Amino acid sequence: MASSEEDGAGSGSLEEKEKGRKRRLGALATAWLIGYNIAMTAGWLVLAIAMARFYMQKGTYKGLYKTVQKTLKFFQTFAVLEVVHCAVVRTSVLVTGVQVSSRIFMVWFITHSIKQIQNEESVILFLVVWTVTEITRYSFYTFNLLNHLPYFIKWARYNFFIILYPVGVAGELLTIYAALPYVKKTGIFSLRLPNKYNVSFDYYYFLIIIMASYIPLFPQLYFHMLWQRRKVLHGEVIVEKDD
Repeated sequence: MASSEEDGAGSGSLEEKEKGRKRRLGALATAWLIGYNIAMTAGWLVLAIAMARFYMQKGTYKGLYKTVQKTLKFFQTFAVLEVVHCAVVRTSVLVTGVQVSSRIFMVWFITHSIKQIQNEESVILFLVVWTVTEITRYSFYTFNLLNHLPYFIKWARYNFFIILYPVGVAGELLTIYAALPYVKKTGIFSLRLPNKYNVSFDYYYFLIIIMASYIPLFPQLYFHMLWQRRKVLHGEVIVEKDD
């Protein structure tokens, strides 16, 4: 009898087993995403505190980047996982990929590699913008996953970017522009002919192309976020009026 009952329990419908597996995967994915977003919120908060403490102690932004660069590099590079997360959450792989790759490029191939520009005002500009943006964004995701989203965080998520996004882009472009003379002088990351690969690559002109790419990409991403803002905030107002 016991053997028969165990066989019966183990031979449930394939549909029930599949639903159970999906529920377990869903719970695991949600737990991972909550942990990831809490960690990222904490990381950017640590960065914000370090920046504020440095400025209050020194009274200048000179040397600020060097002080916080390890924290910045770690958490910004760790964000590459968000491209993988697109397989779980409903978001655009293209939009996420562009945003993450552009940030990593700025961190590693501009400010890390060209140390002469680390004290530029434009570096501090985009760094402050990134910090405020990411604290808001990751806290929004965290509370949303916990089904306990304060309205202020929701409002901040869909309003701060209106000013912060173009200011951050300006900071990034000005930083790349400031790097151009050093790139041209040193030939960093460039490959000159003749060489055994018979291929040439000029990082100076590559950066100019990168700057030019902001012209078509920025409006697309900005209007995409404006569309999300209208959908979330204005859609909510309509529902409340109907109630």
